[in-house]
Amino acid sequence: MEGTILNYRRNSTGQKTNHLVITIDSIDTREKAEKLIGKKVIYHTGKKDMIGKINAAHGNKGALRAVFETGMPGQCLGKKVKIE
Repeated sequence: MEGTILNYRRNSTGQKTNHLVITIDSIDTREKAEKLIGKKVIYHTGKKDMIGKINAAHGNKGALRAVFETGMPGQCLGKKVKIE
């Protein structure tokens, strides 16, 4: 399954660069998104794979929150990730 990185998880004072909001085209409700909690997320940089884990749904339209081991580069925003 493939998803798209939307943005970092953020608030009014800052952003968490290892927390990302991800969307999947086929998922459009919170209930469908909650079935993916616990799955692995892989972003390939060209040299190495950055691995994260889906830990929550984000909002009511099927977005997901994923936590990665390290901070993600700004170039990853808008790119594809693999969900296993």
